[in-house]
Amino acid sequence: MTALEVGCGDGLYSLAMAQLVGSRGRVVSVDVKPETIQRFERRLARSRFLTRIEPRLCTEQNLAIEDLEGQFDFVLAVYVLHHASDPARLMANVLLALKPGSLFLVLEPRHHASPAECQAIESAALAVGLTVADHPKFRRDWAVALARPSSPDHDA
Repeated sequence: MTALEVGCGDGLYSLAMAQLVGSRGRVVSVDVKPETIQRFERRLARSRFLTRIEPRLCTEQNLAIEDLEGQFDFVLAVYVLHHASDPARLMANVLLALKPGSLFLVLEPRHHASPAECQAIESAALAVGLTVADHPKFRRDWAVALARPSSPDHDA
């Protein structure tokens, strides 16, 4: 399994995903802040997952994963997308990264992201061709599970 974390921060979720993907799996962790990636690389060097996780510096417009197009089984973004100035562009990057039929889980904090921001995130996903697979229930967070359609008539 190959997983991607968008906005990895200190890598908490990336480290958890590295355990889940197993010894032959891979996690790519991207963030826009060089100091965040450097801090995560230091943390990663002390972990047992050094060979499973690849931190990458990205920009808001480009997730820096063009070499991995169509290779991700799962993408995660926790408390990230409400900060994006162009959610549709970010969603388009994620769509290209996902394998057909694979999932993108988005979590946003109810205490910070407004319902309108959450709706805009979902609308941006639908506009680029992702579909809503589920609205998982979290006590403190708004969440949407998005999928890249597996049928050819849905792919762009």
